[in-house]
Amino acid sequence: MTDIGKFLLFAGVFLSLTGVLLIFSDKLPFDFGKLPGDFLYKKENFTFYFPLTSSILISIVLSLLFYLFGKFFR
Repeated sequence: MTDIGKFLLFAGVFLSLTGVLLIFSDKLPFDFGKLPGDFLYKKENFTFYFPLTSSILISIVLSLLFYLFGKFFR
């Protein structure tokens, strides 16, 4: 039962932080998805967008969260 409680607590904190981030997203100093290193190539009838920096940032944040999640639930 304590594992379920820990999971629910972690999920609640995660959802709360995500909600706060979404509420204040227009006040962030950067436009996520248009960071330096995100490639945008436009031609007449073709647009290619590759969010390299955004992908790396998301990967680092998720890796940190999963690391903490693994330590917390051992």
